[in-house]
Amino acid sequence: MTQRPLIAVVGAGLMGHGIAWIFAAAGSPVRLHDPSPEARATAPAKLSEISALLGRGAQAAERVTLCVTLNEAVAGAGFVFEAAPENLALKREIFAELCRLAPPDAVLCTNTSALPIGQISQGLACADRIVGTHFWNPPHLVPLVEVVEVEGVNGAAIAPVMALLAAAGRHPVHVRKDVPGFIGNRLQHALKREAIALVAAGVCDAETVDDVVKLGFGRRLAVLGPLEQSDLVGLDLTVAIHETLMPDLDRTDRVHPYLAARVAAGELGMRTGQGFRRWTAESAAAVRKRLADFLAESARAETQEQES
Repeated sequence: MTQRPLIAVVGAGLMGHGIAWIFAAAGSPVRLHDPSPEARATAPAKLSEISALLGRGAQAAERVTLCVTLNEAVAGAGFVFEAAPENLALKREIFAELCRLAPPDAVLCTNTSALPIGQISQGLACADRIVGTHFWNPPHLVPLVEVVEVEGVNGAAIAPVMALLAAAGRHPVHVRKDVPGFIGNRLQHALKREAIALVAAGVCDAETVDDVVKLGFGRRLAVLGPLEQSDLVGLDLTVAIHETLMPDLDRTDRVHPYLAARVAAGELGMRTGQGFRRWTAESAAAVRKRLADFLAESARAETQEQES
């Protein structure tokens, strides 16, 4: 059996502990570093909770070593995955340290939702080893990982990262140009822009937008992508629809004023009880549970299909 590479994960918070579990469950030794003692203390329980949720990977927590220092975490690592908050200055600071501390042949990966990888690696001596790996939240339940290439810089590091992710049961896709938001978030936020514009224009309320997506075209999105659907119905029909629709779509090139007004008013969503929709603690908890149950069931089904 091929020996699994040592994996280091920097950040044990929202994304980091899930990324650590993925590789540990696949058999790799993992070192998990976080500067917060609280994050390190709660990580083993979080890892065990993932194993219990998915009904597998019971030994994953035992393969994860919690590290107080970054130097300890990355010593001897073949791959390093940074999962710090979405802050460019912080990520650049971490990668400057990784260039100095990690082995010279280690591939250094950044989990960012939208920051261009070239901005994170710009000017760093190890830029050719820094690769974007956008995991989706929660990473242990959503299989997609966007692997981002910076043209002319990190191309040689792409294939090893994609092979590692595939071996760990993820579905890596190659993003060939380093654009803000990569692929998934550009699509997701284009939809959000139009959704916000529809509500702002009084076409419908927020609940109606959500119902149209969930009960309409959203039903098929898990099995039929947008270009696949276009080929299914015919590109001639797609052209006919676009001729009517495209001139009327929202073109706001900044944060939509309706969204900015909600934030300025302190209406931040579930945690404040009001966002686009009104929330109680109970209704917010029900949505979180519905999402977690659906993703967990989907992940368990995918695992059973792979093992059968």
